Amino acid sequence: MSEKVAVIGAGRVGQACAFALLLRASAREIVLVDKVRERATGVATDMRYGAPLSAPVDIAAGDWDDLAGAGVVLVTAGVNEKQGGATDRSDPRGRLVLLEPNAEVYRDVVPRIVAAAPDAVIIAVTDPPDPLADLARSLAGHDRVLSTGTVIDTLRFRTHVAAALGRVHPSAVEGLVIGEHGTSQVMLWSSVRVQGAPLAEALHLCEPAMSLDELREQVEREVRYANIAIIEGNDASQFGIGAVCARIAEAILRDERIVLPVAAFDPDRGVTIALPTVVGRDGARGVLEPAMSDDERRDFDRSVQTLRDAIAGLGIGGR
Repeated sequence: MSEKVAVIGAGRVGQACAFALLLRASAREIVLVDKVRERATGVATDMRYGAPLSAPVDIAAGDWDDLAGAGVVLVTAGVNEKQGGATDRSDPRGRLVLLEPNAEVYRDVVPRIVAAAPDAVIIAVTDPPDPLADLARSLAGHDRVLSTGTVIDTLRFRTHVAAALGRVHPSAVEGLVIGEHGTSQVMLWSSVRVQGAPLAEALHLCEPAMSLDELREQVEREVRYANIAIIEGNDASQFGIGAVCARIAEAILRDERIVLPVAAFDPDRGVTIALPTVVGRDGARGVLEPAMSDDERRDFDRSVQTLRDAIAGLGIGGR
């Protein structure tokens, strides 16, 4: 597979994705495509001046034909959460309010991607990424389509659990978020471990002291609305997802077969939804279903139904 990644959309998320790809040397070639060519050119030029400090990576602006040979295409184009009014904590739809305007963007760009890079794995990054991945899959006519799923949510989950414990690095926290990348996401508290120890046995590390229920309430609130808190301070949630996109692209280009909670199409459930997924050259190479408590299973089923309802108006059918 070519070590070339294309980023569609040179807005704040697209820029963060490209910069993470560059700094991590995730690919040998990065091409930026934006409806405003001058913006893509300016972003690529700016990054190119810092590129000599990283491993060899070519980064440039391009047109649709320049996607030829790309192994991965990250689609970040569309209306963001602040522009689209998806920052109301009381609105249960969350990012799903952006589906209609961003579906129109995908109907335009995905056929162009497939025409120029028919063998690429397409990754939906634009919010809401899961139903947009369903739409992209229908438009592309192949199954090499993923959304970023709950990778960023899982990282936020581990980060906030570690912060609540106070003396623990996030890498020591084993925790998983599944389902929709949105308000119906499911945090699997029943399987949280701190380097193998059940969370309840690690509570003595909390500073200040708190009960399991208090920790759970705090972390749930922080994780579920992390994007809104970021946007309130900086207008866009971009750097975390940029790093996530670079890591997913690496796994595909290098056929790593690592397990990440990206979202792939689930033929049994009829939607694209995040579960632990083996990520390799063709995108999803297998899906695992984690152990869940009865309550978590019910919440996951509700998340599935939320996504089914979301795609019902898109005029697509599951293959």
